[in-house]
Amino acid sequence: MTDSLPIATLKDMVRQHLPMRATALRLTPVRTGQHNASYWVHSDHGRSVLRVAPPDDAGFLFHERHMMRQEPALHELIRRRTTIPVANVIAADFSRTLIDRDFLLLTALPGMPLSDVASLGGSMTRRAHQQVGGYLRQLHGLTAPECLGVDAYGYLGAHCPMTPQSTWWASFQVMWHKLLDDVVSCGAYTAAEADTFRALLEQYREHFDRSVTSCLLHMDLWEQNILVDLNGNVTGLVDFDRALWGDIEMEFAVLDLCGISQPAFLEGYGQPRDHSVSAEIRRVFYLLYEVQKYMPISIWRGNNPNGAARNKRHSLALAAQLRAR
Repeated sequence: MTDSLPIATLKDMVRQHLPMRATALRLTPVRTGQHNASYWVHSDHGRSVLRVAPPDDAGFLFHERHMMRQEPALHELIRRRTTIPVANVIAADFSRTLIDRDFLLLTALPGMPLSDVASLGGSMTRRAHQQVGGYLRQLHGLTAPECLGVDAYGYLGAHCPMTPQSTWWASFQVMWHKLLDDVVSCGAYTAAEADTFRALLEQYREHFDRSVTSCLLHMDLWEQNILVDLNGNVTGLVDFDRALWGDIEMEFAVLDLCGISQPAFLEGYGQPRDHSVSAEIRRVFYLLYEVQKYMPISIWRGNNPNGAARNKRHSLALAAQLRAR
Protein backbone atom coordinates (compact mmCIF):
# COMPACT_ATOMS: atom_id res chain seq x y z
CA MET A 1 0.00 0.00 0.00
CA THR A 2 1.19 3.55 -0.61
CA ASP A 3 2.49 5.31 2.47
CA SER A 4 4.51 8.36 3.40
CA LEU A 5 6.77 8.09 6.43
CA PRO A 6 9.39 10.60 7.62
CA ILE A 7 12.74 9.56 6.18
CA ALA A 8 14.54 10.65 9.37
CA THR A 9 12.35 8.32 11.44
CA LEU A 10 12.95 5.45 9.03
CA LYS A 11 16.71 5.97 9.31
CA ASP A 12 16.49 5.98 13.10
CA MET A 13 14.57 2.69 12.93
CA VAL A 14 17.34 1.12 10.85
CA ARG A 15 20.18 2.55 12.96
CA GLN A 16 18.62 1.13 16.11
CA HIS A 17 19.20 -2.36 14.76
CA LEU A 18 22.03 -1.85 12.27
CA PRO A 19 24.57 0.62 13.71
CA MET A 20 26.43 2.61 11.06
CA ARG A 21 27.78 6.02 10.19
CA ALA A 22 25.02 8.56 9.51
CA THR A 23 26.53 9.41 6.13
CA ALA A 24 26.51 5.78 4.99
CA LEU A 25 22.76 5.20 5.04
CA ARG A 26 20.36 5.63 2.12
CA LEU A 27 16.73 4.50 1.77
CA THR A 28 14.68 4.17 -1.41
CA PRO A 29 11.06 2.98 -1.65
CA VAL A 30 10.29 -0.48 -2.98
CA ARG A 31 7.48 0.04 -5.49
CA THR A 32 6.06 -3.47 -5.30
CA GLY A 33 3.86 -4.63 -2.45
CA GLN A 34 0.22 -4.00 -1.69
CA HIS A 35 0.10 -3.98 2.10
CA ASN A 36 3.32 -3.00 3.87
CA ALA A 37 5.54 -0.02 3.11
CA SER A 38 8.96 -1.32 2.06
CA TYR A 39 12.31 0.38 1.51
CA TRP A 40 15.70 -0.67 0.15
CA VAL A 41 18.33 0.09 2.76
CA HIS A 42 21.80 0.84 1.36
CA SER A 43 24.65 1.00 3.84
CA ASP A 44 28.21 -0.09 4.57
CA HIS A 45 26.67 -3.38 5.69
CA GLY A 46 25.31 -4.03 2.18
CA ARG A 47 21.71 -3.93 1.04
CA SER A 48 18.78 -4.87 3.24
CA VAL A 49 15.01 -4.32 3.26
CA LEU A 50 12.92 -2.39 5.78
CA ARG A 51 9.27 -3.46 5.88
CA VAL A 52 6.84 -1.32 7.88
CA ALA A 53 3.31 -2.46 8.70
CA PRO A 54 0.33 -0.17 7.97
CA PRO A 55 -1.08 2.01 10.77
CA ASP A 56 -3.50 0.32 13.15
CA ASP A 57 -6.47 2.20 11.69
CA ALA A 58 -5.79 1.12 8.09
CA GLY A 59 -8.66 -1.41 8.06
CA PHE A 60 -7.73 -5.07 8.41
CA LEU A 61 -9.25 -8.46 7.80
CA PHE A 62 -9.50 -10.51 10.99
CA HIS A 63 -6.22 -12.34 10.29
CA GLU A 64 -4.24 -9.32 9.09
CA ARG A 65 -3.91 -7.31 12.29
CA HIS A 66 -0.30 -7.65 13.57
CA MET A 67 0.26 -10.49 11.09
CA MET A 68 3.88 -9.36 10.55
CA ARG A 69 4.59 -10.71 14.03
CA GLN A 70 4.50 -14.31 12.82
CA GLU A 71 7.14 -13.80 10.13
CA PRO A 72 10.38 -14.03 12.18
CA ALA A 73 9.53 -17.50 13.50
CA LEU A 74 8.37 -18.65 10.06
CA HIS A 75 11.51 -17.41 8.33
CA GLU A 76 13.69 -19.15 10.92
CA LEU A 77 11.70 -22.38 10.55
CA ILE A 78 11.81 -22.35 6.76
CA ARG A 79 15.52 -21.49 6.60
CA ARG A 80 16.33 -24.28 9.08
CA ARG A 81 14.20 -27.06 7.61
CA THR A 82 14.09 -26.40 3.85
CA THR A 83 16.15 -25.12 0.93
CA ILE A 84 13.54 -22.46 0.09
CA PRO A 85 15.30 -19.12 -0.49
CA VAL A 86 13.83 -16.79 2.14
CA ALA A 87 15.35 -13.70 3.72
CA ASN A 88 17.11 -13.71 7.05
CA VAL A 89 15.34 -11.49 9.59
CA ILE A 90 18.01 -9.13 10.90
CA ALA A 91 15.66 -7.48 13.37
CA ALA A 92 11.99 -7.53 14.32
CA ASP A 93 10.70 -4.56 16.26
CA PHE A 94 7.16 -4.65 17.63
CA SER A 95 7.89 -2.32 20.56
CA ARG A 96 6.32 0.81 18.99
CA THR A 97 9.03 2.97 20.61
CA LEU A 98 10.16 4.84 17.48
CA ILE A 99 7.01 4.56 15.41
CA ASP A 100 3.47 3.39 16.11
CA ARG A 101 3.86 0.41 13.82
CA ASP A 102 5.56 -2.97 13.63
CA PHE A 103 8.58 -3.30 11.36
CA LEU A 104 11.14 -5.83 10.13
CA LEU A 105 14.66 -5.44 8.83
CA LEU A 106 15.62 -8.28 6.47
CA THR A 107 18.52 -9.25 4.28
CA ALA A 108 17.89 -8.36 0.64
CA LEU A 109 17.43 -11.33 -1.66
CA PRO A 110 18.81 -11.18 -5.23
CA GLY A 111 16.58 -11.07 -8.28
CA MET A 112 13.38 -9.24 -9.10
CA PRO A 113 9.67 -10.06 -8.97
CA LEU A 114 8.54 -12.48 -11.65
CA SER A 115 5.79 -9.97 -12.45
CA ASP A 116 8.45 -7.42 -13.48
CA VAL A 117 10.53 -9.62 -15.77
CA ALA A 118 8.76 -9.22 -19.10
CA SER A 119 11.91 -10.32 -20.94
CA LEU A 120 11.71 -13.92 -19.69
CA GLY A 121 10.86 -16.33 -22.47
CA GLY A 122 8.45 -19.22 -22.20
CA SER A 123 11.10 -21.78 -21.27
CA MET A 124 12.49 -19.59 -18.49
CA THR A 125 9.04 -18.84 -17.11
CA ARG A 126 8.34 -22.56 -17.04
CA ARG A 127 11.63 -23.07 -15.21
CA ALA A 128 10.55 -20.55 -12.57
CA HIS A 129 7.14 -22.20 -12.15
CA GLN A 130 8.76 -25.62 -11.87
CA GLN A 131 11.15 -24.45 -9.19
CA VAL A 132 8.34 -22.75 -7.28
CA GLY A 133 6.49 -26.08 -7.35
CA GLY A 134 9.45 -27.84 -5.79
CA TYR A 135 9.84 -25.20 -3.11
CA LEU A 136 6.15 -25.23 -2.26
CA ARG A 137 6.25 -29.01 -1.89
CA GLN A 138 8.96 -28.46 0.73
CA LEU A 139 6.86 -25.82 2.48
CA HIS A 140 3.88 -28.15 2.61
CA GLY A 141 6.14 -30.77 4.15
CA LEU A 142 6.30 -28.62 7.29
CA THR A 143 3.47 -29.74 9.59
CA ALA A 144 2.14 -28.26 12.80
CA PRO A 145 2.67 -31.41 14.92
CA GLU A 146 6.29 -31.71 13.81
CA CYS A 147 7.23 -28.02 13.72
CA LEU A 148 5.07 -26.46 16.42
CA GLY A 149 4.49 -29.45 18.67
CA VAL A 150 0.71 -29.07 18.43
CA ASP A 151 -1.91 -30.91 16.39
CA ALA A 152 -3.79 -27.74 15.49
CA TYR A 153 -5.15 -25.84 12.49
CA GLY A 154 -5.67 -22.24 11.45
CA TYR A 155 -3.71 -19.02 11.88
CA LEU A 156 -1.32 -20.22 14.57
CA GLY A 157 1.19 -17.37 14.53
CA ALA A 158 2.16 -14.83 17.17
CA HIS A 159 -0.56 -12.43 15.97
CA CYS A 160 -3.22 -14.84 17.39
CA PRO A 161 -6.23 -13.86 15.22
CA MET A 162 -8.20 -16.98 16.17
CA THR A 163 -8.31 -19.83 18.64
CA PRO A 164 -6.41 -22.84 17.23
CA GLN A 165 -8.75 -25.66 16.29
CA SER A 166 -8.31 -29.43 16.59
CA THR A 167 -9.66 -30.24 13.08
CA TRP A 168 -9.40 -28.53 9.73
CA TRP A 169 -13.20 -28.43 9.38
CA ALA A 170 -13.53 -26.60 12.70
CA SER A 171 -10.76 -24.20 11.70
CA PHE A 172 -12.24 -23.42 8.29
CA GLN A 173 -15.62 -22.81 9.89
CA VAL A 174 -14.10 -20.22 12.22
CA MET A 175 -12.19 -18.58 9.36
CA TRP A 176 -15.26 -18.55 7.12
CA HIS A 177 -17.51 -16.91 9.71
CA LYS A 178 -14.89 -14.36 10.74
CA LEU A 179 -14.32 -13.37 7.12
CA LEU A 180 -18.07 -13.02 6.54
CA ASP A 181 -18.22 -10.78 9.62
CA ASP A 182 -15.61 -8.56 7.92
CA VAL A 183 -17.55 -8.47 4.66
CA VAL A 184 -20.67 -7.38 6.56
CA SER A 185 -18.69 -4.79 8.52
CA CYS A 186 -17.41 -3.15 5.33
CA GLY A 187 -20.96 -2.99 3.94
CA ALA A 188 -20.43 -5.32 0.97
CA TYR A 189 -22.88 -7.96 2.30
CA THR A 190 -26.03 -7.48 4.29
CA ALA A 191 -26.39 -9.70 7.34
CA ALA A 192 -28.94 -11.77 5.40
CA GLU A 193 -26.54 -12.23 2.47
CA ALA A 194 -23.80 -13.34 4.85
CA ASP A 195 -26.17 -15.80 6.51
CA THR A 196 -26.80 -17.35 3.09
CA PHE A 197 -23.07 -17.98 2.73
CA ARG A 198 -22.88 -19.33 6.29
CA ALA A 199 -25.65 -21.81 5.51
CA LEU A 200 -23.98 -22.73 2.22
CA LEU A 201 -20.87 -23.99 4.00
CA GLU A 202 -22.92 -26.03 6.45
CA GLN A 203 -24.84 -27.54 3.52
CA TYR A 204 -21.61 -28.98 2.11
CA ARG A 205 -20.08 -30.01 5.42
CA GLU A 206 -19.80 -33.69 4.42
CA HIS A 207 -17.21 -32.81 1.78
CA PHE A 208 -14.86 -31.48 4.48
CA ASP A 209 -15.26 -34.60 6.65
CA ARG A 210 -11.85 -36.15 6.06
CA SER A 211 -8.44 -36.42 7.65
CA VAL A 212 -6.24 -33.41 6.83
CA THR A 213 -2.61 -32.88 7.74
CA SER A 214 -1.97 -29.40 9.14
CA CYS A 215 0.62 -28.15 6.62
CA LEU A 216 2.25 -24.72 6.39
CA LEU A 217 0.59 -22.70 3.60
CA HIS A 218 1.99 -19.48 2.11
CA MET A 219 -1.45 -18.19 0.98
CA ASP A 220 -0.12 -15.19 -0.98
CA LEU A 221 2.08 -16.71 -3.66
CA TRP A 222 1.64 -14.67 -6.82
CA GLU A 223 4.19 -13.40 -9.33
CA GLN A 224 5.07 -10.32 -7.27
CA ASN A 225 6.11 -12.52 -4.34
CA ILE A 226 8.36 -14.76 -6.45
CA LEU A 227 11.86 -13.41 -7.11
CA VAL A 228 13.83 -14.65 -10.11
CA ASP A 229 17.04 -13.93 -11.99
CA LEU A 230 17.19 -13.25 -15.73
CA ASN A 231 17.54 -16.98 -16.43
CA GLY A 232 14.27 -17.81 -14.71
CA ASN A 233 15.88 -19.30 -11.59
CA VAL A 234 13.96 -18.59 -8.40
CA THR A 235 16.04 -16.50 -6.01
CA GLY A 236 13.45 -15.89 -3.31
CA LEU A 237 9.92 -16.36 -1.99
CA VAL A 238 8.68 -13.43 0.08
CA ASP A 239 5.75 -12.18 2.19
CA PHE A 240 4.83 -15.03 4.52
CA ASP A 241 2.71 -12.83 6.78
CA ARG A 242 -0.59 -14.38 5.60
CA ALA A 243 0.60 -17.94 6.21
CA LEU A 244 -1.64 -20.45 7.96
CA TRP A 245 -1.60 -24.14 8.86
CA GLY A 246 -4.14 -26.37 7.15
CA ASP A 247 -5.32 -28.07 3.98
CA ILE A 248 -2.91 -27.85 1.01
CA GLU A 249 -5.96 -27.76 -1.30
CA MET A 250 -6.61 -24.24 -0.06
CA GLU A 251 -3.15 -23.16 -1.22
CA PHE A 252 -3.83 -24.63 -4.65
CA ALA A 253 -7.07 -22.65 -4.95
CA VAL A 254 -5.09 -19.43 -4.41
CA LEU A 255 -2.48 -20.58 -6.94
CA ASP A 256 -5.29 -21.21 -9.43
CA LEU A 257 -6.62 -17.70 -8.91
CA CYS A 258 -3.13 -16.19 -9.33
CA GLY A 259 -2.25 -18.24 -12.41
CA ILE A 260 0.69 -20.04 -10.78
CA SER A 261 -0.60 -23.63 -10.90
CA GLN A 262 0.61 -24.21 -14.46
CA PRO A 263 1.73 -27.65 -15.76
CA ALA A 264 5.38 -26.77 -15.03
CA PHE A 265 4.47 -25.89 -11.44
CA LEU A 266 2.67 -29.21 -10.98
CA GLU A 267 5.66 -31.03 -12.47
CA GLY A 268 7.92 -29.36 -9.93
CA TYR A 269 5.50 -30.05 -7.10
CA GLY A 270 5.60 -33.73 -7.99
CA GLN A 271 2.28 -34.79 -6.54
CA PRO A 272 -1.05 -35.03 -8.38
CA ARG A 273 -4.04 -33.02 -7.29
CA ASP A 274 -7.30 -34.52 -6.13
CA HIS A 275 -9.99 -33.87 -8.75
CA SER A 276 -12.80 -35.80 -7.07
CA VAL A 277 -16.24 -34.25 -6.76
CA SER A 278 -15.61 -33.44 -3.09
CA ALA A 279 -12.25 -31.84 -3.89
CA GLU A 280 -13.83 -29.64 -6.55
CA ILE A 281 -16.50 -28.53 -4.08
CA ARG A 282 -13.84 -27.67 -1.49
CA ARG A 283 -11.90 -25.81 -4.18
CA VAL A 284 -14.87 -23.54 -4.84
CA PHE A 285 -15.19 -22.74 -1.12
CA TYR A 286 -11.48 -21.98 -0.92
CA LEU A 287 -11.78 -19.72 -3.96
CA LEU A 288 -14.72 -18.02 -2.30
CA TYR A 289 -12.66 -17.41 0.82
CA GLU A 290 -9.97 -15.77 -1.29
CA VAL A 291 -12.31 -13.69 -3.50
CA GLN A 292 -14.53 -12.46 -0.66
CA LYS A 293 -11.59 -11.02 1.26
CA TYR A 294 -11.05 -8.44 -1.49
CA MET A 295 -14.36 -6.75 -0.71
CA PRO A 296 -13.21 -5.38 2.68
CA ILE A 297 -9.74 -4.72 1.28
CA SER A 298 -11.21 -2.73 -1.63
CA ILE A 299 -13.47 -0.67 0.62
CA TRP A 300 -11.31 -0.20 3.73
CA ARG A 301 -7.89 0.26 2.14
CA GLY A 302 -8.40 0.78 -1.56
CA ASN A 303 -11.32 3.24 -1.57
CA ASN A 304 -12.56 1.18 -4.51
CA PRO A 305 -16.28 0.31 -4.23
CA ASN A 306 -16.32 -0.77 -7.88
CA GLY A 307 -13.64 -3.35 -7.13
CA ALA A 308 -15.66 -4.60 -4.19
CA ALA A 309 -18.72 -4.88 -6.41
CA ARG A 310 -16.77 -6.95 -8.95
CA ASN A 311 -15.62 -9.32 -6.24
CA LYS A 312 -19.15 -9.60 -4.91
CA ARG A 313 -20.39 -10.59 -8.37
CA HIS A 314 -17.58 -13.13 -8.61
CA SER A 315 -18.51 -14.54 -5.20
CA LEU A 316 -22.17 -14.85 -6.13
CA ALA A 317 -21.18 -16.64 -9.35
CA LEU A 318 -19.02 -19.12 -7.42
CA ALA A 319 -21.88 -19.76 -4.99
CA ALA A 320 -24.18 -20.37 -7.96
CA GLN A 321 -21.72 -23.00 -9.23
CA LEU A 322 -22.13 -24.87 -5.96
CA ARG A 323 -25.91 -24.68 -6.03
CA ALA A 324 -25.94 -25.98 -9.61
CA ARG A 325 -24.23 -29.23 -8.60
